[in-house]
Amino acid sequence: MTFQRRFLGRLVLAVSAAAALASPFAAHAADEAPDVLIRRLSDEVLGSIKADSALRSGDNSKVMALVDTKVMPNLNFQRMTASAVGPAWRQATPQQRERLQQEFKTLLIRTYSGALTQVSDQQVTVKPLRAAADAKEVLVRTEVTGRGDPVQLDYRLERTPGDGAGWKIYNLNVLGVWLVETYRSQFAQEINSKGIDGLIETLAARNQSNSNNAAARRG
Repeated sequence: MTFQRRFLGRLVLAVSAAAALASPFAAHAADEAPDVLIRRLSDEVLGSIKADSALRSGDNSKVMALVDTKVMPNLNFQRMTASAVGPAWRQATPQQRERLQQEFKTLLIRTYSGALTQVSDQQVTVKPLRAAADAKEVLVRTEVTGRGDPVQLDYRLERTPGDGAGWKIYNLNVLGVWLVETYRSQFAQEINSKGIDGLIETLAARNQSNSNNAAARRG
């Protein structure tokens, strides 16, 4: 189960990292219900990965470029990072917050892009949404089927006002394990022993190591 959770955690972000390659409805995202948004992105993502050998091979540069242009608009990434960092976020300077977001995003992309090589015949079923019409936050439950047993994959989304209004993802749940909470426990240990700057240095070092390992594999 531990291995499966690690793999599915990678798959979640890998799939998110390739989101909406050619979505003709992106401009109307503000009008989409949250379950409709997740269903559309899931279908487009899996189809895009299967059709793109570079994404499927885990090409980090292509994944990272795609995340910046297609995925980030669908995430409240500041909220994700702040939640993962925990109470220390409130004491962080604007410069530290920016670095934390940059390093956290790089960590997620580099860690999970390798799971793209595992995408084959998976399909995603979105379960009926249970939420009030005026809800500001919702839980969209899905099930991934393909190889092995069906896998629970859930999304927490919030309705955002103003420019860029619409539903945005701020947490992911794989097999009952929430992504943000998992990183929060890891980050708390670093912050308690080394402070915010220590966490940033640790994330940067891990990202550099992942980059070196990826380069070595390509070589």
